[in-house]
Amino acid sequence: YQAELTKRAKSSLRKIVLPEPEDDRVLKAAAQVLALEAAEIVIIGEENQISDSAKRLDIDLSAAEIVSPHDKEKLARYRSRLAELRAKKGVTEEKAEEMLKDSAYFATMMIENGDADGMVSGACHTTANTIRPALQIIKTKPGVSTVSGAFLMLFSDHIDLYADCAVSINPNAAQLADIAISSAKTASEFGVEPRVALISYSTGDSGAGETVDKVKEATQIAKDKCPDLAIDGPLQFDAAIDTQVAAKKRPNSPVAGKANVFVFNHLDVGNCVYKAAQRTADAVAVGPVLQGLNRPVNDLSRGALVEDIVNTIIITAIQAQD
Repeated sequence: YQAELTKRAKSSLRKIVLPEPEDDRVLKAAAQVLALEAAEIVIIGEENQISDSAKRLDIDLSAAEIVSPHDKEKLARYRSRLAELRAKKGVTEEKAEEMLKDSAYFATMMIENGDADGMVSGACHTTANTIRPALQIIKTKPGVSTVSGAFLMLFSDHIDLYADCAVSINPNAAQLADIAISSAKTASEFGVEPRVALISYSTGDSGAGETVDKVKEATQIAKDKCPDLAIDGPLQFDAAIDTQVAAKKRPNSPVAGKANVFVFNHLDVGNCVYKAAQRTADAVAVGPVLQGLNRPVNDLSRGALVEDIVNTIIITAIQAQD
């Protein structure tokens, strides 16, 4: 599957900007992506410093485009545009110039101005640092109100998608429905025919409680918005994934027993489940893929391996093709 993703990325190259050259993992990942010819790479930083790092790490970054955050021509364009976009929030050109000292804002303005197609960040910065500029500048897709984070979970014999595992802490019913719909679209983008389960500690009407009610409402909202989507909830995890359990607990469900998109009703649950699967079932977790933004901006775990960063760059490049 990873080879197939690389093939898709290679079919129509996109330019991905990396704003964290101070992290060796990012530079190593950039070199690997360039060697795979899976994306064009832009690194924000000073050419001499990046060249020195490449020599120290014994990697080839000669094909990367190096953009100085002090480039006068780009700064002038970005400063003016950022002030225009954020004028209602009181952002002047002077304030915009100060904001652009943050490499995440600089990289996001590269996307806004058409100088890059997507961004990968977060190896040494927080999720908020990555997402905030994107929400302020790129904004969400029409009809989407909630940005969420999904992981493609690559098991030895199948692929699932888990969400939200990275962004929305305690989404309400409408937000949860948004996440479910976005997750189905993400799954489709990456070759997974979505069967969406909204996970709870209750299956159907077997239990009651605040989160169960929220999941029921979210499921109905998603069904009303996307009547052709295979979706069901609330489902316990075993009922969502095990055909024998599903036959007993939810026999007429279009999803139970064969779900491949799992939507969790709280970040605590989603984050814990994906990490448990990653560490105990040897699943490869690709992501988080940020869902709902107008242009692809993806966040990294600060504990990401080089392989994780490579996968995220490739995922971002594929998203940018759309």
